[in-house]
Formats: sequence, C-alpha cells, structure tokens
Amino acid sequence: MGVALVTGASRGLGLATALHFARMGETVVAGVRHRARANALGRAAAAQAVDLDVVALDVTDAASVDTAVARLLDGYGRLDIVVNNAGVGLWGAVEETEDAYARILFETNVFGPLRVCRAVLPAMRRQGSGVIVNVSSIAGRVASPFGGVYSATKFALEAMSEALHYEVKPFGIRVAIIEPGTFATGFHDQRLIADPDDASAYAGLRRRWEAASARLPGRDRPGDPATVAAAVYEAATSHAHPLRRLVGADAELIAQLRRDLDDADFEQTVRRALDFWE
Repeated sequence: MGVALVTGASRGLGLATALHFARMGETVVAGVRHRARANALGRAAAAQAVDLDVVALDVTDAASVDTAVARLLDGYGRLDIVVNNAGVGLWGAVEETEDAYARILFETNVFGPLRVCRAVLPAMRRQGSGVIVNVSSIAGRVASPFGGVYSATKFALEAMSEALHYEVKPFGIRVAIIEPGTFATGFHDQRLIADPDDASAYAGLRRRWEAASARLPGRDRPGDPATVAAAVYEAATSHAHPLRRLVGADAELIAQLRRDLDDADFEQTVRRALDFWE
C-alpha cells in the first residue's frame, strides 16, 4: 500500500482509477481542477465506502500543481504513485483548429504531465522509488482524420514518457504508458470542436469519417472504464509491467495493423475497411 496521486479525477477514467486504487487499499489523493465538480466522485466514494483525499489541482497551472504536491508531501511524507490522467480532446480538421484550441490541448495533455513530473520527481528520487503512469491513447500510436491535433499531444506525451523511462530508472523510478481505446467515459462528449459549422469545407468528409469509424470493433460497445482503471493499477504495482500497454479491442486491432503493415499497406487497409474515400 502507498500514496497515489491521480489527476483529472472528477470524472471518466480518472474517477474510475481513483476509486479502484482506494478499493485496493491505497491512500488516494484525487486531483480535480474545480472542487465544485467533484460531486460525482464524492458520491461514488461514499457509495463504495472508500476514502479519498480530494485536492484542487489544475495541471495547466504550475502554481496549482506545486501547491497540491507540496501539501500532499507535507501531509503524507511520501508519494509512491502518480497517475497523469487529466486530459482534453479535440475533434476537427487540422486546418480548422485555431491556435487557442491547440494551446489548450498542449497545455493540458503535454505540459500538464510535464509540470506534475517536475513537481513529484525530486521526492521520488529522495525515496529511491516511485511509479509514474501516463494515460495516453491509441491516438498516441496512430493518428486519424479529424483527430490530428489530439494525436499530436499524445504522440508528444509518449515521446516524453519514453525518454523519462530511461532517465529515471536509475533512481528506482518506473514509468508506464497506458493506451486506451474507446471506453464509456463521456470523454468524446466533453471534447472541443474545432469547427462545427456545416458550411465547413470538411463537413461532408467529417460526417463520412464519423459513420465509418463507428464500425470499428468495439466502437458500438464502449468498454467499462473499470477495465482501464484496473490496467492502470497493474501498471503501477507490477514491477514487470512493460513500458506500454494497450487497453481495449479497438486499440489492440488498430495497433496490430499499424505494427504489421508498412505505411502504404496500412493506408490501403484503412481505406478499404472504412470506405473513407475512393
């Protein structure tokens, strides 16, 4: 048992992960951007009879991150596990994604975990132990139409995580990357929309892609977030865990195709399977 910090814990995968860790006996510090939005987390914790320490932690604000981590260390004296889960999505063509939206994504999905890692690593080095689990996505391996900017943030997170893996292992610190596919978290309902205007040059193509991608295995039956939470817990507690782990049937299928095929063959396979364009 140890002390675990989970960011983005007010809903979705973060909420499921915080609850799972608490059920497994860990001391959980659940970071939420706005405490007022943690009602669902509080109700779920009460229903499951587990204790959570809910703290204000906005990964886009360095002062917020530093304050939350300092208070955690003052209160508990150590930090064993960090789950960088906080994230935001974006749907839209690369051309139509404004700088402001792109910055929101990178501030949250890339600079957010970087700020958290900078805040926690000194304490983990002093301990000579610790685990950082970064929640990425299948989009961190394969970019799809209208998800390019989101994928760019997850590709960046994976690159940063892989380098960090080598840098901190000599200090007794592990890094793991979890790559979920589609799960019933409401994440897509909360994502930013680059340009919802039907007058967009990409509107017809976007609708066609939405219809086609919905036919991928598992997309019509989003998985239980508890599956991802259990995978995150295993990554945090199993010393033999690999650097990367895919979670979800759709993620495994897409990754296998991308791994087995060269660029040209992969493109042809996608175009045939999804009838995206002639």
